[in-house]
Amino acid sequence: MLEHSHWSAKWKRTLLLALTLVIAVLPAGCGGIDEAEPPEGLPDEAIEVTNVILASTTSTEDSGLFGELVPAFRDAYPQYRIDVVAVGTGQALEIGRAKDADVLLVHAREAEEEFVADGYGIERRDVMYNDFIILGPEADPAGIAGGDDAIAALTAIADGGHTFISRGDDSGTHKKELSLWEAAGIETGPATDDWYLSIGQGMGDTLTMTSEIEAYTLADRGTYLSMRERLELTIAVEGDERLFNPYGVIVVTDATNLEGAQAFADWIVSAAGQAVIEAFGVDTFGEPLFVPNAK
Repeated sequence: MLEHSHWSAKWKRTLLLALTLVIAVLPAGCGGIDEAEPPEGLPDEAIEVTNVILASTTSTEDSGLFGELVPAFRDAYPQYRIDVVAVGTGQALEIGRAKDADVLLVHAREAEEEFVADGYGIERRDVMYNDFIILGPEADPAGIAGGDDAIAALTAIADGGHTFISRGDDSGTHKKELSLWEAAGIETGPATDDWYLSIGQGMGDTLTMTSEIEAYTLADRGTYLSMRERLELTIAVEGDERLFNPYGVIVVTDATNLEGAQAFADWIVSAAGQAVIEAFGVDTFGEPLFVPNAK
């Protein structure tokens, strides 16, 4: 049996070598062989692919950004396959604490810095930013359209009892929303009148519901622009410095795939990764959905 296995392996190696030599001498274009990839049916023994778990936000997923970022990273690092887990920032950080992700791309700076300070992350690095906006129906029953004061707008919504939809999912957007209500001195949550609805959903679902019932909500600009054609919502308030929305990348301490996580973090803040972010959305929306700001 051992002798048979030895000769079987020997013949496999001989056959593989013969096929490789035949392919090498074929003229360019002959048989339609793509020189950038191994021939179909033959193993790519030069590259061992390992998975990198990226926990990120529903806003980066819903905007379509990963549809550009992930293939570009794979082109640069074919040895790594990115698996995206799109959840709220709070949940992404919890996944990181449990070491069920290798790297995070999230947007709640204070919570991110606490994550690193507690030893769960190696370092937080700036990647990009966009901004939050307050959206509402074109009829604008709260009378806030055209404003640039988020606190005044939320106060008008609450005082008038106009329906506001909250993600309610401990995401970066939800954290920002809660901080704005707190700054306005307005209580929200279970004890609030029925004008405030906390639905525990991602950004895309929240925008869809807000549009359907003609309510108000807080959203990141990128996801809104990517869904704008399917929504009956307009930008009511923008430009307040309190609506700034930075994103950071964090490699999880003792990540399962530490090398892959570090490669992704280094790439997304490199000139190549930043160029992908800068170009994303321009052709479709006439403006970038995110602004790269890696140092």
